[in-house]
Amino acid sequence: MRLYGLIGFPLSQSFSKKFFSEKFKREGITDCSYELFEIPSITSLPDILARYPELKGLNVTIPYKQEVLPYLQEIDGEAASIGACNCIKITGGHLKGYNTDASAFEVTLLEQLQPHHTQALVLGTGGAAKAVQYTLEKLGIAYKLVSRFPGENALSYKDLDGAVMDAYPLIINCTPLGSFPKTEGRPDLPYDLITPRHYLYDLVYNPPLSSFLKEGQERGAVIKNGYDMLVGQAELSWNIWRT
Repeated sequence: MRLYGLIGFPLSQSFSKKFFSEKFKREGITDCSYELFEIPSITSLPDILARYPELKGLNVTIPYKQEVLPYLQEIDGEAASIGACNCIKITGGHLKGYNTDASAFEVTLLEQLQPHHTQALVLGTGGAAKAVQYTLEKLGIAYKLVSRFPGENALSYKDLDGAVMDAYPLIINCTPLGSFPKTEGRPDLPYDLITPRHYLYDLVYNPPLSSFLKEGQERGAVIKNGYDMLVGQAELSWNIWRT
């Protein structure tokens, strides 16, 4: 039996186990299983690998997409450029890291991208945000990072005045704010400045209509949640594991 799984913390609302279990059943894949490995520290990864020698691949989620890099023997070029890994292929104890978030984000972003969406605000600075930044640079979309802890390269939420909101009509939430079960959460934006020119993309997928997206929807903005991106990155991971 080939084993695959997900490492992260917490994993109580994980998409991956249900997705892959249903995929294996639907496609008649009987020699594979998928499990969740909720680890409180990335230092537990070697223990997981030792305990489950049948592991052939892992997905990586919050908060370990960057912390996992030192544990890899090899990193794919795109993952190295992004500086984050969400997919690991295991071959004879050799761990090679990949990033499937960026490609999945690109495909789903482009579905509703309009010509005037040439500048973006990226909310959050974690591993998912790095894949988003990489994709925006690839597409030639200028962006500003927004963080609760602004630094030299990031705006604070208090900086988001009318001029900024007008100049950056694409807004991408890379934080977990608003995800189940704390669905009332949302990034601290001046939502009264959202217009139909805006495109709000939320990497959160549960609930389907987060508080962030609901605010945009009520003001006529284009909206997109993270479900299709999750499906896309999972399928790309499977393609990597099976080759």
